[in-house]
Amino acid sequence: MRIGELAGAVGVTTRTVRHYHHLGLLPEPERLANGYRDYTLRHAVVLARIRRLTELGLGLAEVRDVLADEAGRDLIEVLAELDEDLARQEAAIHERRARLRALLDADAEALPAEGPVSPELAAVFAELAHVSDSPMAAKDREMLAFIETTATPEDRERLTAALGSAFATPEAAARAHEVYVLLDALADAAEDDPRVAGAARALADCLPRDLLPSGTVGIDHDDGFLRAFYADFAPAQAAAVRGALHILSGRQQS
Repeated sequence: MRIGELAGAVGVTTRTVRHYHHLGLLPEPERLANGYRDYTLRHAVVLARIRRLTELGLGLAEVRDVLADEAGRDLIEVLAELDEDLARQEAAIHERRARLRALLDADAEALPAEGPVSPELAAVFAELAHVSDSPMAAKDREMLAFIETTATPEDRERLTAALGSAFATPEAAARAHEVYVLLDALADAAEDDPRVAGAARALADCLPRDLLPSGTVGIDHDDGFLRAFYADFAPAQAAAVRGALHILSGRQQS
């Protein structure tokens, strides 16, 4: 058989056949006097088996293990590992679909502009909906969505639980509104503005005590992320945020 005939018989492309030759999965056939490869039925049998294994989801490295007698890996072992991996993927897909369903079932007006976020964080944003026109509140929502995306599952659960309890009452939401008014007023102020200290204290009083991980240090540490974090605020606002984090960190240690 020519390469095109082999590929057509098995239902793959000639490019796939050449790729399998390159990887050593499919033995090279003898060549005729004219230089053309001369494939046998044995090549077709092996190629068909490779196709069946890849259609099950095996990677080509796993296919090589199955095909190589010296590899010592039993086909049942490889298939069992594949089944476990598919089960993990299935569970992950189920969780993702549940999150999507919660978003689809929600009132479209309740979906935050920073979404998608978890239902727990969306509930926190909803509690603070009355400050949606505050520039500082918008920055806060963006940062909380960022933290939720990058935090470990344990820190993410702690964060949403702390925020959920902190803003669960109308009084707490009103305090948050007052803090955003103070911070927004610092947009054009200098770093040494006398209002900075009061805004820092108000922000620290508004935030839950356990917002920061236990033992948090390095609030002034000169690393790239913190430089970018503080640079996103006006100078006076950055000073107030830094001051509030210092106050929270001190309360943790007391």
